[in-house]
Amino acid sequence: MTTDGMTPDNGPQERAATLLRRPRLWLMPTVLSGLLALLLSLLYMGGIVNPQGDLHDLPIALVNADQGEPLPGQQENLGTQITRTILSDTSSDKAEWRALTLRQAQDELDSGKVYGALVVPAGFTDSVAALTTASATARPTLTVLTNPGKGSLGSSMAGQITTAAAHQASQTIGKQLTATAGADSAHKLLLADPVGVTAQVGHPLGSRSGLGLSAFYYTLLLVLAGFMGANVISNGVDTSLGYADNEIGPWHTRRLTVPVNRAQTLLLKMVMTAAITVFSVSFVMLACISILGMDATHIPLLWIYSYCAALAVGLGVQAINAAFGGVGQLVSMFVFIVLGLPSSDATVPLQAVPGFYRFLSHFEPMRQLSDGVRAILYFDARGDAGLTRAWIMIALGAVLALLFGFAMTMYYDRKGLKRLTPQPA
Repeated sequence: MTTDGMTPDNGPQERAATLLRRPRLWLMPTVLSGLLALLLSLLYMGGIVNPQGDLHDLPIALVNADQGEPLPGQQENLGTQITRTILSDTSSDKAEWRALTLRQAQDELDSGKVYGALVVPAGFTDSVAALTTASATARPTLTVLTNPGKGSLGSSMAGQITTAAAHQASQTIGKQLTATAGADSAHKLLLADPVGVTAQVGHPLGSRSGLGLSAFYYTLLLVLAGFMGANVISNGVDTSLGYADNEIGPWHTRRLTVPVNRAQTLLLKMVMTAAITVFSVSFVMLACISILGMDATHIPLLWIYSYCAALAVGLGVQAINAAFGGVGQLVSMFVFIVLGLPSSDATVPLQAVPGFYRFLSHFEPMRQLSDGVRAILYFDARGDAGLTRAWIMIALGAVLALLFGFAMTMYYDRKGLKRLTPQPA
């Protein structure tokens, strides 16, 4: 009811042309929409616009399995020379080379700790030395191992770096060989670039793993399930309790307000979130694994992890909505999605994004969740592949959501800040 006893249905009606001439009606939507467009553009595009330029210290394994004798006049075999040259090169910081044994390198590939590897095979020096003799049977090769489980872009970057290093090593070896082979050598052209490069998958994935991107998209589904589900629950509870209008098409209803304080309302929403998330996560897995046939292992663990991940997001959204009110959905969108996507380490490696996003990755939820999903889907659910840290961060996020949400609502209740004056019957 309005103060003059007239309702919007029987009182004077304003026209849109008249309302459009009110400057104050334009001000807030214009400023907010422009600011949101600016922030979204900067935050989304800022993380992916220049990955090569931002690339620093991409972890790559370097393996020297060569046990051959040094070439004549040399003190070290070629494998040792190659690894020493690569490790001592300070002209570029694109890669963080890790000198490992073949077994160690395979373990780090299998746990997602490195994006690729460059392997100097056994007998490499002997096969190079044979090129200068009649006993040469095959061109010696260096092996590049990729790790698609770390994402197609990260694996590709590592492949480019390792291939470039292998070609540089070939040219260096070629200079040594041509210097001793003589100008009339029939093999001089071959000796100028004697080493070939073979690429292999160091940690294979299934054919239905989205080239290493299924973990990211599955994580995004979990975040969206938690985010949207929490907002649907929050709006539904507020409507049912009479704290928000319900408008569907031309139909508008307003229920009688149920007297309940903020803390109890938040408790109700969080309990409902915990219950309803069971169904949303189950349907996500049903669609992805059963209907679409996504490659997935450790199904029971994946379900439990998915539920806990989506629930932590949902609890966080409910806490933010309770603390910030009407703008809570906008705040939670930035926290869980806008800032989370470019810092997730799922599509673009953290080593290839600006420092601001690497900072965000330490606590942004999507990065923590994607590490766990990737470990379960690609790396045999190994704790050191990111699953242990993911569980810790999920638990920490849920606890922080509970503490923050109830601290704010109880503070509002103590201050007597009621959500809405009850409506008369």
